[in-house]
Amino acid sequence: MKAISPSGVNFQSLILSTIARPAGLTGNSLFFSEGMELFGAMDFLQIILQVFVGLGILNVWLIRANWSTGYRGGDARNLKEEFATYGLPVWFFYLVGTLKITFALALIAGVWIPILTLPAALGMAVLMAGAFVMHLKVKDSFNKAWPSLTVLALCLAIAAL
Repeated sequence: MKAISPSGVNFQSLILSTIARPAGLTGNSLFFSEGMELFGAMDFLQIILQVFVGLGILNVWLIRANWSTGYRGGDARNLKEEFATYGLPVWFFYLVGTLKITFALALIAGVWIPILTLPAALGMAVLMAGAFVMHLKVKDSFNKAWPSLTVLALCLAIAAL
């Protein structure tokens, strides 16, 4: 059943046409109706990964930055101490934090502005590779280093999709 206004405007078609992508992808796709494709299965996976990584990074840098966790490098109790443990200057902490928050927001915004996704995913991947190297530098156990390696892999998957 289509929603038609008294003026004859088909609101369902109007709304769907503004959020649906033109049908053209092949394979496992989710459709609204009449050839209007919402997104394909790979698009759906990419969106889930973008939001997961983006919110995860925002959680670490904006909510848990001053919390002690089992994933902090060395014996650090917060993010700033973790950078000191790695022998990095405090300005680098602020630079990396700004970049990670920016890339996380761009990954989330990339759901609606797809041109942001690739640079954000690749930028975050570089930062996560650096994080993994820092864990190796201070000889952390794999239990402390695996989150950075996992996010690195997720960012590369986002970039590949």
